[in-house]
Amino acid sequence: MVRDERKQRLIKWLSGVLLTDDFSCEPASSDASFRRYFRVKCQAQSFVVMDAPPAQEDCTSFIMIAEVLRENGIYAPEIFYKSLEEGFLVLSDLGTDSYLDKLNEMSVNGLYQDAATVLHKMHAIALKELSIPHYDSQLLHKEMGLFDEWFISQLLSVELSSEDKKTLVTVKNALTGSALEQPQVFVHRDYHSRNLMVTEKNNPGVIDFQDAVVGPISYDLVSLYRDCYINWPDEKIYAWLDAFLQQRKQRGCSDDFDSLRFYQWFDWMGVQRHMKAVGIFSRLLLRDGKKGYLKDIPRTLAYITRVCSRYETLKPLADLINKYQLMKRFTTLQQEREEA
Repeated sequence: MVRDERKQRLIKWLSGVLLTDDFSCEPASSDASFRRYFRVKCQAQSFVVMDAPPAQEDCTSFIMIAEVLRENGIYAPEIFYKSLEEGFLVLSDLGTDSYLDKLNEMSVNGLYQDAATVLHKMHAIALKELSIPHYDSQLLHKEMGLFDEWFISQLLSVELSSEDKKTLVTVKNALTGSALEQPQVFVHRDYHSRNLMVTEKNNPGVIDFQDAVVGPISYDLVSLYRDCYINWPDEKIYAWLDAFLQQRKQRGCSDDFDSLRFYQWFDWMGVQRHMKAVGIFSRLLLRDGKKGYLKDIPRTLAYITRVCSRYETLKPLADLINKYQLMKRFTTLQQEREEA
């Protein structure tokens, strides 16, 4: 198998950079891309090794952004050894406890406060120093297109009427306009509970940042507070947003928007992000054979319908989801898969 061949190449490469064959190399995790990770233990030290096949992944962005984050006081992995030709990186080990593992009613306020503090640091990064893409109209639309392509059409085999396709375009245009009118900052792009590690010092450890862009100020807040993997009541979420805005004032930010406008930006950004996520979860199953994300679709789809129902401009999307019974169709499909 290809993966076995790559692991053998990885072990051979590690022997060269570590100057020993006396180490263990066990799977640590994989993600929603072609990357996978190993935990390597050598002489009482622990490292995380990234395996990113060069044909599918480019490590240069990860390396550059890791340096930027660390320079700005953010606890990102340190890179000890690298091979761009092979697609291998040896990183510092930020531990095994993710936010998702540790979040509960007792811990959430403290953990999210730490995560918000890191977001303030990210938002203060000087954009002119960065050579990363912008979250432009084309990218926003491309991501939302995953929803109708992979979830509605491919997974559920639903064909929208021409009128409903136009409705979808109108909603997407509104969501794009909302994203682009926001203050533009450094955006991690996957700032959620699986990519934040609980650490004793400098909490949280931040990983999986290689797809960072210059984009809307509300984006990473949506990833954090309306996480696809864990659900919190809206009253908590808006209280966290209020605290975040107050902290911006305390840090000397002179914002020209009020909290109500910020709430709307946040809500609408969430719809964009969750449309993308539902599409990606569907694609991971159909294209990549990864079925583990299917269980997160109902939560993510519910975010979309709940938020869209509150705004007249977005309500047609909620109506479309209900008209075609997308949640019911998915639930039926999921039950059939489990019984097969």
